[in-house]
Amino acid sequence: MARVKTGPARRRRHKRILKQAKGFHGRKKNCFRVANEFVERAQQYQYRDRKQKKREFRRLWVTRINAAARQHGLTYNRLIHGLRQAGVEVDRKVLADMAVRDKEAFAQMAQVAKDAEAA
Repeated sequence: MARVKTGPARRRRHKRILKQAKGFHGRKKNCFRVANEFVERAQQYQYRDRKQKKREFRRLWVTRINAAARQHGLTYNRLIHGLRQAGVEVDRKVLADMAVRDKEAFAQMAQVAKDAEAA
């Protein structure tokens, strides 16, 4: 049986990794062995941070909603609870956007929440 050499496959694999290492400094972008380690680590960070991004944005939205709610004499949880009782289905992303860009609409939402809580 003939001996199989991995020349073309190895070259393709190395080129793929080195292409992903573009923008790294020093041997991290030139030397396959070093680049391979750093590309693998970068991919682990990518995977982890795709999950963390969702957490961080929700945390930002909650912070913004809480700050705006306190200006209207409510806390975050009382605002959310009041909106739920009133049957208003607006997600936190939209609420946070309203708190920053459309203060009048957010004030109306806060009033709806207050009325629903009082009732």
